[in-house]
Amino acid sequence: MRDTSELANMKDAIMAAIIDLATEHEDVCMLEADLESCLGSSGFHKQFPQRFFNCGIAEANMVGVAAGLSSMGFVPYADSFGVFSSRRAYDQFFLSVGYAKQRVHLIGTDPGVVAQVNGGTHMPFEDIALMRQVPDLIVIDPSDAQSCYELIKQAYDSKKSSYLRAGRRGATHRYSAGAKIELGKGIVLEEGKDLAIIATGETMVNESVKAVALLKEKGIHATLIDLHTIKPLDTALIEKVAKATGRVLVCENGRYAGGVGEAVAAHLAKTCPVKMDFVNVGERFGEVGNLAYLVKAFAFDSESIAAKAENLLKK
Repeated sequence: MRDTSELANMKDAIMAAIIDLATEHEDVCMLEADLESCLGSSGFHKQFPQRFFNCGIAEANMVGVAAGLSSMGFVPYADSFGVFSSRRAYDQFFLSVGYAKQRVHLIGTDPGVVAQVNGGTHMPFEDIALMRQVPDLIVIDPSDAQSCYELIKQAYDSKKSSYLRAGRRGATHRYSAGAKIELGKGIVLEEGKDLAIIATGETMVNESVKAVALLKEKGIHATLIDLHTIKPLDTALIEKVAKATGRVLVCENGRYAGGVGEAVAAHLAKTCPVKMDFVNVGERFGEVGNLAYLVKAFAFDSESIAAKAENLLKK
């Protein structure tokens, strides 16, 4: 059991998981799209030079190569910025991996506003929607280093393919090495009777934690869920908190259409209709800025989340 509390960045947690898996399993290999320095995969390259492949700035080809390696019995991990892993290589991933029933773990770094100064061209707000359309694919959006590490390893054990969206710089340390983190099962961080806040990903969970504290100061008690696995969706937990509170606010660093909020709303519409609201990017493209600015600009900050929660309670 690895303790990730000493890791300074999310990319370190990603690479720790992949290197540990490669140490345990000879079928694990890694592919890069000329971004070895960005994810820090040089450690894998040095330790397993025969299982590392730099495919150059050709993400669609990288996914095709990964599918080919999978057909030969390998379990490839392919990495690029989320905008390229999802949008640019989508057809290859959908057909060569999904349709062909190959086993590939795709990594999309810097999702949504986490792309920061790379700007709107590098902000995949729609990667969740795209990857949810691939049948039987696991989609993961971890909120801290330990959950990132654990979920990568559990996705390998599932024998399925996966898509991981996570930042590279900085790391939240929310969970200890002994914390119960289970693929497909959300984690209740706070329990309250007034409403439920369902958040996914590091940025949104961090801001939601602060929002819950702001609400508590006003006498409003919210349940908070870290929905680290987007697919398969933890429908049992979602139904439970919806029935208990009657109000659900879903927060995601992405677009509503096809995203987490829409997935939760669609399920609850069938099983437990409740009053809902959503925090997401809306009908906007990304823009250039540091994370603090972008979180505020897109109303992803704790104050905006708390305000939406209060308005939801008034409905």
